[in-house]
Amino acid sequence: MGFPRAKAFKEGKRVEVCSREDGFQGSYYGATILQNMGDNKYKVKYNRLVSEDDHSIPLEEVVEGDEIRPLPPLAPPKKTKAGFADGDRVDAFDNDGWWSGIITGKVGCYFGVYFETGHHIGYPERMLRHHMDWRNGEWFFYH
Repeated sequence: MGFPRAKAFKEGKRVEVCSREDGFQGSYYGATILQNMGDNKYKVKYNRLVSEDDHSIPLEEVVEGDEIRPLPPLAPPKKTKAGFADGDRVDAFDNDGWWSGIITGKVGCYFGVYFETGHHIGYPERMLRHHMDWRNGEWFFYH
C-alpha cells in the first residue's frame, strides 16, 4: 500500500503514517516529521503511539516516504453530502489510528462500520471521517 514519491516532507510537518505491520495494515497514525534521513526515509514521532519500553514516551521510528501522507482535509469537498449514509467509505478512529471501513447502517447515535477484517463495530459520528486517498499529490474523496 505504498504511495508514489512526493516532494520531501519538512521537519515539524504533521502527517499520517500508514502501518505495514501484520494486523495493522492500511491503518494510519498521526505523527510529526522529526528529520529527513535522506534516501526517501524519515524519522517520525507518533502523536498517540508510545514506546514499548516506556509507555509515557511517544514512539519514534524511521519510515519510508511512501508510508507518509499529509493530514487529510478536515471536511470533504463541498460537492458531497453532509454526514454519513449506508455504503459510505469512512475512516474510524480506534486503537490510536484511523481504519478504513464501510457504513452499514445507524442505530441510535452509532454508525455500524464493517472492516475488511470481518469486524463490524458501532461508532459515534465524532469518531468517523470521510475516507480519502492521497495519490500523486492530490486527495481523492470516496463516498
